[in-house]
Amino acid sequence: MRLDDAIDGYLAHLERERGYSPNTVRGYRGDLRSLAEHCAAAGIDDAAALDIEALRDWLYASTEAGMGKASIARRSAAARGLSRWVAAHGGQDVAGRLRTPKRDQHLPRVLSRQAMDGVLSSLAAAAAEGDPVALRDLAVVELLYASALRVSELVGLDVDDVDLERLTVRVTGKGAKERVVPFGRPALDAVLDWMRVGRDRLADPAKPHPALFLGARGGRLGQRRVHELVTGLLEAVPGSGPHGPHTLRHTAATHLLDGGADLRAVQELLGHASLGTTQIYTHVSLERLADAYRTAHPRA
Repeated sequence: MRLDDAIDGYLAHLERERGYSPNTVRGYRGDLRSLAEHCAAAGIDDAAALDIEALRDWLYASTEAGMGKASIARRSAAARGLSRWVAAHGGQDVAGRLRTPKRDQHLPRVLSRQAMDGVLSSLAAAAAEGDPVALRDLAVVELLYASALRVSELVGLDVDDVDLERLTVRVTGKGAKERVVPFGRPALDAVLDWMRVGRDRLADPAKPHPALFLGARGGRLGQRRVHELVTGLLEAVPGSGPHGPHTLRHTAATHLLDGGADLRAVQELLGHASLGTTQIYTHVSLERLADAYRTAHPRA
């Protein structure tokens, strides 16, 4: 089997059978195309000729090119997955001994409750004028923070996914896994205002759309627009670190733990497969506790 064909088959397997998100498949495609180019330069164009040394050389070249540990780890995972797929189709699993570098642990950026209240207050003031985009933007940020959603999960919501009586929303997360997560009264009020006042003004009557959040042309709101919205809001908030929507997810998780929520409940809310992924927020909470202690305790 040609290496290019094996890569195409593996990516199709991830998308159709494993339910990987388009973003993940796109990332793996870029990684494995890089592997194919590296192998072609070394005279390897058949999947059967791929070996552990070629994979290690490729990862080494990626490191020398300045690629970070997280990207190298993803490339290593892509190569191992491809190798297992080749083995399942009559080849050999040559990447079983391929080591993944440990990622650097960086604590996520988290907004204070006061800063988060300020962001939401500014959006609420704009929405008070009744502008449909302002109403939508307030509902978007309220729901991102209330339910700790990923951007892909938020823009994928349909109107039917929201239970206004139970104050829950059904989301489709990574690996096409569904979960039901709660939201609070402020988010409910914002979503209701958007649905009752703003949504119809952006909707195209000739082309009804099931999406909860609509863009300016009446179609499903895109991830890029949400990134632009949140980035613009957070750039005005003091503090270093990313300004994107994932900061709201980090903030929601940390505020829940600060308020006494159980770690496993937060894991379920976030849709993490592993509790270890959620535990980073306990470190954030401890950091915040230590800062408060150093600031407030007379013997600190």
